[in-house]
Amino acid sequence: METLIQQIINGLVLGSMYALVALGYTMVYGIINLINFAHGEILMVGAMVSWTVVTFLADAGLPGWALMLIGLAVAIVVCAVLNYSVEKVAYRPLRNAPRLAPLITAMGMSLLLQVLAMIIWKPNPKPFPLLLPTTPFDLGGPVITVTQCLILGLTVVILAALMYLVNHTKLGRAMRATAENPRVAGLMGVKPDFIISTTFVIGAALAAVAGLMWAANYGTVQHTMGFMPGLKAFTAAVLGGIGNLAGAVVGGVLLGLIEAIGAGYLGDLTGGVLGSHYADIFAFVALILVLTLRPSGLLGERVADRA
Repeated sequence: METLIQQIINGLVLGSMYALVALGYTMVYGIINLINFAHGEILMVGAMVSWTVVTFLADAGLPGWALMLIGLAVAIVVCAVLNYSVEKVAYRPLRNAPRLAPLITAMGMSLLLQVLAMIIWKPNPKPFPLLLPTTPFDLGGPVITVTQCLILGLTVVILAALMYLVNHTKLGRAMRATAENPRVAGLMGVKPDFIISTTFVIGAALAAVAGLMWAANYGTVQHTMGFMPGLKAFTAAVLGGIGNLAGAVVGGVLLGLIEAIGAGYLGDLTGGVLGSHYADIFAFVALILVLTLRPSGLLGERVADRA
């Protein structure tokens, strides 16, 4: 039982990081129906920038939490500028093109960002400094670290903030109007280009937070680290119902639990036959089953029909 509880804790933490990235996918798709496959690389850039800042300030005598906040602030700014530039240069000219064109462009942008990161930061993995206390909290057998508690808390706070932003603010109303019909929204005083760019910036900020949390939790960064979390986050968004903010979080948490319990607990029960190497199989089998039985996802797809 202790092993199962520990795997559930690990799954919740992993799923929370998936959820942070999936929220970025969901917001962009909900506005312009674009699957931004380069979003995982924004996570990677956030982690690499955080590592650069933290390493540079390592001898400044600042406490770990201060280094983390500074690294996060710089990462958010860099990722926001980068995602804004990607949207303006790569996606905006193709906004009215056939849907296959921006999809291929997103894949190409993902590869481009990986190569640029490899050139800037070199291909070798780099250890991420320990910034928070490492002594875990004992829960009567299972344990949880300060970093894991921070990840869980941030996910809850960010989801609540996004739900309030989308449903109860002027910017949120403009987002919903742009998602429904950009031309009519423009006639009503909304600036669709500004709203779309703002959505990309918010998504980049979420990816930067996820990148730092991923690096702090696993203790390493490299230029390819964003591909699999990005793919899993997209899977989580589809699993929960793409375009649905709550669905992105539910899908991310569920995906993390499936991976952790499937690869850890079931791996122990089967003597290692279904171990950690099969984590991806559990995740994608669950996706296939859900989409076969409920194609719109667990909580349903929320994408406005364009007139």
